[in-house]
Amino acid sequence: MRVPRAYIEASLAAGTRVALPEATAHHFLRVLRLPDGAAIRLFNGDAGDWHGRLIVEGKQRAAAEIESFEASATESPLEFTLVQGISRGQRMDYTLEKCVELGVDHVIPVVMERTQAVPAGERIAKKARHWQGVIAAAAAQSGRTRLPSLAPQSGFREWLGQADATATPHLLLDPDGDRVPGDISATTALTLIAGPEGGFSPGERDTAYAAGCHGMRLGPRILRTETAAVAALALLQGLYGDLG
Repeated sequence: MRVPRAYIEASLAAGTRVALPEATAHHFLRVLRLPDGAAIRLFNGDAGDWHGRLIVEGKQRAAAEIESFEASATESPLEFTLVQGISRGQRMDYTLEKCVELGVDHVIPVVMERTQAVPAGERIAKKARHWQGVIAAAAAQSGRTRLPSLAPQSGFREWLGQADATATPHLLLDPDGDRVPGDISATTALTLIAGPEGGFSPGERDTAYAAGCHGMRLGPRILRTETAAVAALALLQGLYGDLG
């Protein structure tokens, strides 16, 4: 039986007890229905897993008794940043989940001209919490030892005005781009920019290119918003990272 695994933002050491966050305790106790003393694994960015035992302290409260550390090397040698045009519901969730599985390190959700559902007001914070949960679950499931970061929602042009496209390659996933994944020079960091439903507007595309971004196409077919970044990340990991 696979040992349940979860992320925790805390320093861990063998022989210590640590209180589990409310969401993690709920998942272990109410969703997985683990009993007191069940084996669990925690990761916190220490390049491996902390093995321990679940200590049930109440219906909604639990702690972990840390027993040992097991090092693992599951992080890609490439550092990937995904700038993703916000898409609707499960499409955004799918993109985040699969890109985390494939090794993305930083996620920046942006509002673009063709974004169909723009989180506003209280929904901004609610969406951020939801996306953070998707990222954490995908990282735990896929054996990641670091939790990818999630930046606050911003406008695409606002982000572009602060980005430095000369520091690392910034690749606009454009069906008409003049580059393909095999054209990208081997590097240690890459930024992928994917549009929402409907893709980039002509103005956004022109502004991105003027800022130093490069267009990268992924073949002769038009990919949906939830597919483009996943396909690009898989190709680049296969060419320059650790996939395959």
